[in-house]
Amino acid sequence: MGNVSSNDVRLDHIKKKNPKKFLKLITTVSTFGGLLFGYDTGVMNGSLPFMAKPDQLNLNAFTEGLVASSLTLGAAFGAILGGQFSDRKGRRNLILYLAIIFLFATLGCVTAPNATVMIIFRFILGIAVGGSSVIIPSYLAEMSPSEHRGRMVTRNELMIVTGQFLAYVFNAIIGNVFGDTGHVWRYMLVVATLPAVALWFGVAVLPESPRWLASKGRMAEALKVLRMIRNEDIAQQELHEIKVHIQESQKVEKATLKELRVPWVRYMVAIGVVVGSVAQLVGINSIMYYGTQILENSGFGTKTALIANVANGLIAVIAVIVGMSLLNKVNRRTMLLTGFIGVTAVLIAIGITNILLTGSPILPFVVLTLTVTYLAFFQGFIGPLGWLVIAEIAPVRLRGVSMGIATFSQWICNFLVGLLFPTLLSIIGLSGTFFLFAAFGFIGILFVAKNLPETRGLTLEQIEDEFRDKYDVNQSKVSKIG
Repeated sequence: MGNVSSNDVRLDHIKKKNPKKFLKLITTVSTFGGLLFGYDTGVMNGSLPFMAKPDQLNLNAFTEGLVASSLTLGAAFGAILGGQFSDRKGRRNLILYLAIIFLFATLGCVTAPNATVMIIFRFILGIAVGGSSVIIPSYLAEMSPSEHRGRMVTRNELMIVTGQFLAYVFNAIIGNVFGDTGHVWRYMLVVATLPAVALWFGVAVLPESPRWLASKGRMAEALKVLRMIRNEDIAQQELHEIKVHIQESQKVEKATLKELRVPWVRYMVAIGVVVGSVAQLVGINSIMYYGTQILENSGFGTKTALIANVANGLIAVIAVIVGMSLLNKVNRRTMLLTGFIGVTAVLIAIGITNILLTGSPILPFVVLTLTVTYLAFFQGFIGPLGWLVIAEIAPVRLRGVSMGIATFSQWICNFLVGLLFPTLLSIIGLSGTFFLFAAFGFIGILFVAKNLPETRGLTLEQIEDEFRDKYDVNQSKVSKIG
């Protein structure tokens, strides 16, 4: 699990092959972390009803919320720590360590004898989820050519929703076949050990990020990696650009959190924080974590709700695939605005429909239709771009720390939605809860329209240079954020 030089012999044969094929291998293997991310967040959707039974973990409304949201609280800390450690130790090595945590924490959850132990291991599992949510997009962004960066980075989002979809499918199958068996929820959780093992063995043969290597002065190793993933002339040119950028960065003091005092740095970080946070506060994870319960409360039985919830997972996967196909054709701002407008409209529709059709036999089918529509807008337009924007809108020298801060904020908002959703339902009802989510949707629309710059087609260094040139001079615009 050492640095790139320890993998030279294993990677030499790959270097001779088509760089595009190697990039595909890198993307596929590294995004197994996204698959774990998705499965571990989605599996609670169907396992909670069984886990909550008196003869199992005997969960009440509050402890149920803690079990569901403890992972996201751990993810918040995993995001901030993962960013810092990846800047020090490297992207690839951190992914290897996270794979071990995924496996260890999953087995802890599977064997948990009570709610307390479950919450502890879900928190530890969250550290791995949060770390992967920072490191994998960063790793992919630094490995990919600028013209393919959007598609490569958003492959992680595709793997996340695929993991959630698989969780819903396994939940439905296991819940309907073994629903009357004790500890059925343990069977649902243990499936996640398989991609954890695959992630470790796969990443063990991948190279380190050339940009990280160059930032540590290891130029020969950086060029070796670039030759694996670029044509020779492009590899030399890109290394030169990286060197020039590093030389310019070295004229400034070593990167620390104090750099947030610099207006253009603070502005870049703030965009990632706001976009990521609002994307959570529109309530996506109320559906991803509690979708089965929402459908059950609207009128479906538990086993029927498990099956119906698969539709949510399926549409999420399809929507992400469609969204990925649009990334190189449609501007980032246009896609995000479309997504926020769409989800806001659907949230309002869910709230109004629930008021007008309370007690109606068609209500569960209407709710299912609207949640599917919501997921189509979110996963097709906001989901792929949420992580991509955070990866792109980050100072190169502070990328790990910057993404950690933005993702920490995102996970805290995710945690609050997961923890408070059952309480909000009991206090203000389903309609009031979704109207609250819609209010955050309006904030997202206004912020993206007013503050998000266009980054499609630009290299990471060009994005940073534009921010530096623009916002070091135009202080009035910075003041709106800072």
